[in-house]
Amino acid sequence: MNGKLHVYTGDGKGKTTAALGLALRAVGAGLRVYIGQFLKGSYCSEMAALSRLGDDLRLEQFGLESFVCGVPTAADIEAARRGLERSADVLASGEFDVVILDEATLAVHFDMITLDDLLGALARRAPGTEAVVTGRRASPRLVEAADLVTEMREVKHYYRCGVAARRGIEN
Repeated sequence: MNGKLHVYTGDGKGKTTAALGLALRAVGAGLRVYIGQFLKGSYCSEMAALSRLGDDLRLEQFGLESFVCGVPTAADIEAARRGLERSADVLASGEFDVVILDEATLAVHFDMITLDDLLGALARRAPGTEAVVTGRRASPRLVEAADLVTEMREVKHYYRCGVAARRGIEN
């Protein structure tokens, strides 16, 4: 299998959800999946479901519980850089068939990791490793490097009417 690079970006919801759907499909087909979550460091409902998939799926978070948006702290930046180092090792190892770097585009946008370092890690991935990068504000260079790009666009969302994130649906 010739591994491809997917980018799921845009301001609409569904980027991580699409990547998790691909992870579920891959595990169902007998593939091993690694998910590295940048900027996320707190429990979310999908973690409970993913933990049931056993050794075929590994999820690691490289964010701190407090950072969502704004100016990252030195600790946020260090966590993201450690995450990219770990992800680069996983990509190159060939141990996993699918590697998902969730919110890596925002880690680049907030200058927590460099685009060159991210692109370098992706370029050095083991042959056959499928890579998925998610997040808003994907760099044009990342989009150019990708084999598949999906842009999520919000058409309508109930949170604009004051509906908070609901357990099991949005978080």
